[in-house]
Amino acid sequence: MEILLFLGVIIVSYLLGSIPFGLIFVKWKTGQDVRKIQSGRTGGTNAARAAGRLVGLATAAADLLKGATGVWLASIVMPDNHWLKVLAPLAVIVGHNYSIFLVERDQNGRIRFRGGAGGASCAGGALGLWAPSFLIILPVGALVFYLIGYASVATMSIAIGSTIIFAILAIFADYPWQYVFYGLIAALLLLWALRPNIRRLMNGTERPVGLRARRLKSTQNTRSTG
Repeated sequence: MEILLFLGVIIVSYLLGSIPFGLIFVKWKTGQDVRKIQSGRTGGTNAARAAGRLVGLATAAADLLKGATGVWLASIVMPDNHWLKVLAPLAVIVGHNYSIFLVERDQNGRIRFRGGAGGASCAGGALGLWAPSFLIILPVGALVFYLIGYASVATMSIAIGSTIIFAILAIFADYPWQYVFYGLIAALLLLWALRPNIRRLMNGTERPVGLRARRLKSTQNTRSTG
């Protein structure tokens, strides 16, 4: 019975993660398919590009709640099972990045699962595991987003920050070491999803945001008027 409950929580968490809120919100706001806009991802950053900042924030908030809900569901079903508490939000991230509701075939006829990069859902999982993490991860991610100027780097900072926070808690506050596992695996999932962005970062063609984008635009305007 316990194994069935365990697997049931994992499956429900994956299905929850698969709900493409970015696709739904952008479609409702503009009638467009967010998968056909810029990066083609369904997360908050691309939703903002497609339909504006408010839609992007709503998407990020919904995706964040998906990750937290995975932890809360696991805590209700098996409150003493720390492995389930970390595997459930990881299943949410997998569902978000590879949604069962967004299956298609590529040009070579291979099956492809579309979705996002998992940053907001990763933050939500951390929130569910330790609520104060929200007060650390999100401000740091926002600063990285604005100051460093790459959405992909900000996304990676969320998983890295989660790992550091849970490692400190495990060492100094006797928190479950499984939470560190959550941060590490989440980081790997995000890095895998961000492979195209990492390649663009390495060759200098990644799309800038925040302060970097403003500086670039200012430089271009100066050159055009100089």
